[in-house]
Amino acid sequence: MFPTGIPFSKRAFDVIFSLIGLILVSPILMIISILLWLKIGAPIVFRQERPGYLEKPFWIFKFRTMSDKRDKHGNLLPDKYRITSFGKFLRTFSLDELPELINILRGDMSFVGPRPLLMEYLDRYSVAQRRRHEVLPGITGWAQINGRNVLSWEDKFRFDVWYVDNWSLRLDFKIIVITIWKVIKREGISQPGHATAEKFMGNNKID
Repeated sequence: MFPTGIPFSKRAFDVIFSLIGLILVSPILMIISILLWLKIGAPIVFRQERPGYLEKPFWIFKFRTMSDKRDKHGNLLPDKYRITSFGKFLRTFSLDELPELINILRGDMSFVGPRPLLMEYLDRYSVAQRRRHEVLPGITGWAQINGRNVLSWEDKFRFDVWYVDNWSLRLDFKIIVITIWKVIKREGISQPGHATAEKFMGNNKID
């Protein structure tokens, strides 16, 4: 079971490798930023409030992959009409996630953990599903290597809670290695019929 608080070994790993990662990918960050500015315009970074460890809100940083296209009434169009071709490329290779290295360095996130979802979902979880917030959210996780966006919400949450109960540094290494392979193979990027995944609308609160 995941220990109370954030294990020192996990946090140390996150700090060291997020700092190294930011240094190594800084040229890529600059190139993507320039291309986004030319293709979509400002802002180039998407910022949104998400629930983190113990449901404490934080601001997540990602490269922007969608335009601000709106209908004649001024409402934003659905995601599938706003995602750009360059945005699809970034998502395909998970390059839009690179700014999250800053979140990891700050302590908002970890390399491995349940994906941070929307604030509006908090009231829709069952008691068991809320346990996914007993750990830091991550860039990748047990659910991501077992299906990612093609999974049902119930299966995603089941995998998230399994991770909470079975965490180890060895498991984190395993998830990271498999994630790299999944990104190369471009598996589970989106649900059929959706730009990414359908919204979680709640369940029967069965624990």
